Amino acid sequence: MISVDNKIVLITGASSGIGESCANVFAQAGANLILAARRQEKLEKLADELTKKFQCKTYLLKLDVRDRLAVESAINSLPDPWKNIDILINNAGLSRGLDKLHVGDFNDWEEMIDTNVKGLLYMTRYVVPGMVNRSQGHIVNIGSIAGRAAYPGGNVYCASKAAVRAISEGLKQDLLGTPVRVTEIQPGLVETEFSNVRFHGDTEKAKNVYKDLTPLTGDDIADLVFFCVTRSPHVNISELLVVPTDQANATMVHRHQ
Repeated sequence: MISVDNKIVLITGASSGIGESCANVFAQAGANLILAARRQEKLEKLADELTKKFQCKTYLLKLDVRDRLAVESAINSLPDPWKNIDILINNAGLSRGLDKLHVGDFNDWEEMIDTNVKGLLYMTRYVVPGMVNRSQGHIVNIGSIAGRAAYPGGNVYCASKAAVRAISEGLKQDLLGTPVRVTEIQPGLVETEFSNVRFHGDTEKAKNVYKDLTPLTGDDIADLVFFCVTRSPHVNISELLVVPTDQANATMVHRHQ
């Protein structure tokens, strides 16, 4: 098992959900955290809580991963003690809408593609060269069960997560011969802000997604991320699909009534 004590972990989408859970798990294990998200006030609150609970070091990046120049500037401007990133957790992602493709919202499409695909690519492109040069590192991409098969109304979101799966596999092949590892984790239903964002703040509609079943939590996924990055150096968990016991695939769930 590899220790993450004093390792530098960069987490995108760190202000809530899976990202926030990952921050807690890695802080407890002694890692130093670069927390990136768009919501500065939530980052500051989280960093304060982590420092009080675990005495961990944090560095905050108010960052929209869709902005390539901002990503480039953020990574290239890291202070020397924070430059050597050991673990990159590409967690920033979202879904917008559940419309049929032929009546879909162009703005929703662009936001999903720019965040889930291009944002992940930008972060990877600017962080991974340093890992290769130092001959150590691990990239964890948070994909989705949606990347394995499309479902009604999921069209563009499913496509964006299928892209994450292909990018993860391609990156692993490109890094063959280096010690840098690549993992993609594909969660099923996880109760976070995800559905609230998908339905543009319609809380009632979002709650119905998880009604009468027990979904996964952000902590469940963070636990798996931690497991993957702490395996022996010769072990690479390439792909991990995880669903609640009440879910069989992207469209089949059991509701207790």
